[in-house]
Parts: sequence; C-alpha cells; structure tokens
Amino acid sequence: MVRRALNNGPVIQKEKETVAKMIEIYCRRKHHRKELCDECLDLKNYALKRLSYCRFGEEKTACSNCKVHCYKPIYREKIKAVMRYAGVWMLLEHPVFSIRHLLKK
Repeated sequence: MVRRALNNGPVIQKEKETVAKMIEIYCRRKHHRKELCDECLDLKNYALKRLSYCRFGEEKTACSNCKVHCYKPIYREKIKAVMRYAGVWMLLEHPVFSIRHLLKK
C-alpha cells in the first residue's frame, strides 16, 4: 500500500482548527465537559487524521460537498451530529471560522 504524503498546508490547517473547535463546542455543551471526553477525543483524532491524508489536499472543498466518503460510517454519523449541533454555536463563538466554512460550500 502506498501511503500519501501528509497534507499540512494552510487550507488543511484551517479545516483542522475548525473541526477541532466544533468538536470542543459539542463536547462542552452536550457532554458538559471542560476537556474532551474519550469519545469526542477519538472523533477529533480520527477527523484530523482523515484531513491529513485528504486526497484533495489544498484543493479540498467542504466535506459535505465531497464525492469521496473517506470516513467510516460510524464516524460519518458522529461528525454529522457534531456539525449539526455545533454549527449554530460556531456562529456565536467563532464567527470567522463559520463564515469561512459557509463560503466553501
């Protein structure tokens, strides 16, 4: 198996920051935790890893627009739930990240 080079460009880094913030909001508000619970930490690590190996790299669109489903089904459901819940809160807590994400769609 040939392993892809890690994507560490500015677009991927912003995506990583955005998804990490969304998972943190979700865990803090849904699980009432100051630090990520094990389940949310696992999801965050998985999401960051998937972004690091995204085949589109710096040309990446929003995952919801992607034709390639690189998440395992269980993680896809978890991240959808996080994004649905945290998306609204992102507008209030991190408006710049929210606007940037909406412009990518």
